[in-house]
Amino acid sequence: MPQIFHRSTNTISRVSIFGAVFALAVVGWALSSLDRSSYATRANTPREQPVAFSHAHHVGDEGFDCRYCHTSVETSSFAGLPSTEICMNCHSQIWADSPELAPVRDSFRTGQSIRWTRVHDLPDFVYFNHSIHVKQGVGCTTCHGPVDKMPLTWQHASLHMEWCLDCHRQPERYVRPRDQVFSVTYQPPPDQLELGRKLVKEYNIQSLTSCSTCHR
Repeated sequence: MPQIFHRSTNTISRVSIFGAVFALAVVGWALSSLDRSSYATRANTPREQPVAFSHAHHVGDEGFDCRYCHTSVETSSFAGLPSTEICMNCHSQIWADSPELAPVRDSFRTGQSIRWTRVHDLPDFVYFNHSIHVKQGVGCTTCHGPVDKMPLTWQHASLHMEWCLDCHRQPERYVRPRDQVFSVTYQPPPDQLELGRKLVKEYNIQSLTSCSTCHR
């Protein structure tokens, strides 16, 4: 009986199969890399705002405490955005006629809130509580990055679930004394793990990794 297929058919089939598997692996790697890239997560990308507010100036240069503007961070799930009245505490006297601050003056005059662009925008199915993290010794800069060096605010981390879980699984690597939570100059000490283990025990921090912790 004559041979139906050419001798090279088996070789071509093997190469095609292995090539397809390799191609799928490359595509999967590329998609995973894209999903983690700053292009997809928008990490390190400054957000345009109605007013070019500079944390570098207010926090870094002038030494404003986070709680002066984010008034509910210690008591609520939401850190809070500063009301126009808070801005005008200073800017009714300082830079009172600056064109850059016209939206602030308009808001104060009309009572209409400034429509700030949200920087850290978690999906609706994710629950996050600022007050709990603050109470447990998680510093502002741990999640928000060096805000005292941000002329315009950007998202410091990916906000992916794996990023959150890294801290939830090993809180001793990140927690700090409660009196240092709002410090933007705090640096982890050389014995961070030893200090962290001590604080985890003292603050009764639990390594919560169940789905219902954040997805409710």
